[in-house]
Amino acid sequence: MNKVQLGSSDLQVTPICLGTMTFGEQVDEKTSHAILDRSLTRGVNFIDTAEMYSVPARAETCGSTETIIGNWFAKNPSARNKVVLATKVAGPSRGMPWVRDGSGMTAKDIVASCDASLKRLQTEVIDLYQIHWPERHVPAFGALYYNPAQERSATSLHEQLQALAGLVKAGKVRAIGLSNETPYGVHEFVRLAEQHGLPRVAAVQNPYCLVNRTVENGLDETMHRLGVSLLAYSPLGFGLLTGKYDESGFEGPTAPKEARIAKFESTRKQRWGRPEALAAARRYNALARANGLTPTQLALAFCYTKWQVASTIIGVTSVAQLDEDLDVWGTTLTPEVLADIDKIRWDSRDPAL
Repeated sequence: MNKVQLGSSDLQVTPICLGTMTFGEQVDEKTSHAILDRSLTRGVNFIDTAEMYSVPARAETCGSTETIIGNWFAKNPSARNKVVLATKVAGPSRGMPWVRDGSGMTAKDIVASCDASLKRLQTEVIDLYQIHWPERHVPAFGALYYNPAQERSATSLHEQLQALAGLVKAGKVRAIGLSNETPYGVHEFVRLAEQHGLPRVAAVQNPYCLVNRTVENGLDETMHRLGVSLLAYSPLGFGLLTGKYDESGFEGPTAPKEARIAKFESTRKQRWGRPEALAAARRYNALARANGLTPTQLALAFCYTKWQVASTIIGVTSVAQLDEDLDVWGTTLTPEVLADIDKIRWDSRDPAL
């Protein structure tokens, strides 16, 4: 895998990134370290985490993923210089007061969160520090519409950017990024950076997969024209696009009991658990099989080869899953298959937006 540059930063990353939000909940520390070891051996140099992980979010496991990664660095000191490490500062509380108090995200919050992440990760610098979700009200995590009446923003984007700039100046952060962001947010962060001589956003981490291609509804043009890279998360749609829920759904007798949506009821109530999302996934999975591919191969090859995507974030619970996902690299989809994918999208649109 050739490395790609994130935005205008000096970060060079592999086009596949290891997502770690399962570490500390579905995956114990020993297995997590085995996955990290294998990922490095397979040539992946990019790791993504967040202060609120693991997921599903609970007060008891908040920060556990960063701690597990930090312990891995402590055991393998040379590994830190071999990877690009990304983590995230949580936005205002979304029913998770243990992550962030109140409705805002002040400069003080950002700095305190960064310091805490550095300590858990047992490192002196975070390569890519991202705002996990906007402080202002946006249609995200399953919300369909922007509603001005719900605006409760307490911290300006300029103040947030200044706080991030302070972390860069202090040597705690190399580059900054956003997540779950809108075209407006990307434009405004870039405008403010250019106007005030502050760090430019290098990347945006948003959902992108066969059942959620909302990036292509304008955000892709914004990022392309502004030179900001896309980090695609949930390329397998929380497992819907692996085919494991095709037969029995999320709660049937043959549903995989340890899989995320089947195991955690709270996840079934989110965008990935919608009946429409499963119905669309079943169509994509059938298309894969009809063309001699596994559903996983189709879904990942779609993300791996799209011009919009700089790096695809894969989340796994075992070394075997990691190898399966990495082995898809190099798979291409024919024009006919891509046309059939677009036909399904025309009918189903983006049911897991």
